[in-house]
Amino acid sequence: MSTVLITGANRGLGIEFAAQFAAEGWDTIACCRNPETAAELNQLDKKFPNLSIEALDVMSFDQIDALSARLQHRPIDVLINNAGVYGDKSGHGFGDLDYQMWQQTLLINTLAPVKMAEAFVSQLELGDKKLLVSITSQMGSIADNTSGGSILYRSSKAALNAAMKSVSLDLKARGFGVLVLHPGWVRTDMGGPQGLIDAKQSVTGMRNIIENFSAEQSGQFIKYDGSLLPW
Repeated sequence: MSTVLITGANRGLGIEFAAQFAAEGWDTIACCRNPETAAELNQLDKKFPNLSIEALDVMSFDQIDALSARLQHRPIDVLINNAGVYGDKSGHGFGDLDYQMWQQTLLINTLAPVKMAEAFVSQLELGDKKLLVSITSQMGSIADNTSGGSILYRSSKAALNAAMKSVSLDLKARGFGVLVLHPGWVRTDMGGPQGLIDAKQSVTGMRNIIENFSAEQSGQFIKYDGSLLPW
C-alpha cells in the first residue's frame, strides 16, 4: 500500500486530497493544526480505516521534528505540502504593508515546506515513489505578474518555487522527484466563490500528475491540467 502525508488536510484542497487518496486505498496521513475541531476530517477518519489524523502546526518546526521522529520508520511515498495562507489584507497594500504578517506568510508558505522536506527525507527515501509535492500558485510566477498587488502571497510563492527548484536538483541523484503544482483558481476559503473550478476537479488533475509522475517533470512549474507555467 502506498502512503501519502498531507499538511493542511482539514479543509479545501487538503481535505479533498485526503478523501481522494483514501478512497483509492492509499495509506493517508492527514495533518492539521487542531484535529479535535476538524469535523469534516474526522468524518473521513471514521469512513476510511486507512486514514489517520496527526496534529501538526507547520509554523512550529519543533512539531515538524516531533512528527518526523514518531514516523521515523514509516515509508512515505508522497509528501504533499498543502498548508498555506494568503496573508494579504484589503487596505494593506504597498505603502501600508503588514510586515509581521509578511513574515508569517513566508514562514508558512515557504520555510515550512522546505523544513518538511528536510524532516521527512528519510521517510521518503524508504518509500517507492520518493515524491515531494508543494502546492504553489500561478501568482508566484514573476513572468505572469501583470497586475501587481498581493505582495505577501506572491513573494512567498515565488520563493517557494525557487526553493523547490533547488531541492529538486539537490535530491536528484538520490532518486527523488519534486513537483511544484498550481491548483488553478479553486472555489475554496482562500480562492473565494469566484474560482473557476472546484476542489474535486483541481485535486483530480493534480493527483493524476502525481500518480503518473515522470523524472523530467521534477522541478518544473506545472498547472493542475499538466501544462507548464512560466517562472
